[in-house]
Amino acid sequence: MRDFAAIDFETANFQFTSVCSVGVVIVRNGEISDSFYSLIQPEPNYYNRFCTNIHGLRRQDTEEAPVFPKVWKEVEKLLLLSDEDAKRLGRPYLPLVAHNKAFDETCLKAVFQCYQMDYPDYDFYDTLWASRRVMPDLENHQLQTVARACGYCLEHHHHALADAEACAAIAMKIL
Repeated sequence: MRDFAAIDFETANFQFTSVCSVGVVIVRNGEISDSFYSLIQPEPNYYNRFCTNIHGLRRQDTEEAPVFPKVWKEVEKLLLLSDEDAKRLGRPYLPLVAHNKAFDETCLKAVFQCYQMDYPDYDFYDTLWASRRVMPDLENHQLQTVARACGYCLEHHHHALADAEACAAIAMKIL
């Protein structure tokens, strides 16, 4: 796969709708061509200690942040394929790639539903499952472990953009 968007969400609490940040890395022709990061005002708008301890974000960090629909308008622009590519591939958007797509895809669908937005059935791929097939002997298949095995040093784990960058590096290596 040479054209895709690696994506990562962080959540404020255990509700899948509570996305509080997003990182997106655009890969075209096997090269990173763009990236995007934004804080998001979560829904519901509260943080639990467990999530804050993981990513370090608190309510005051996102109090003035845009809501998801405004942020997604910016992301969607990055995901759009050219008319020629859309016709060739039979879809209007780049495929999405996440490490543990079950989490990120569930968040994306939940927040689309929460804001009554039409979900466009993005193609979603998973570097976690791919790494389990391609690298079965790793000690574990956590993002930082797989990234390291692919030659990528993940320095700010659980920052949405850093995690999306690591996911992109993994996907370019093994997908």
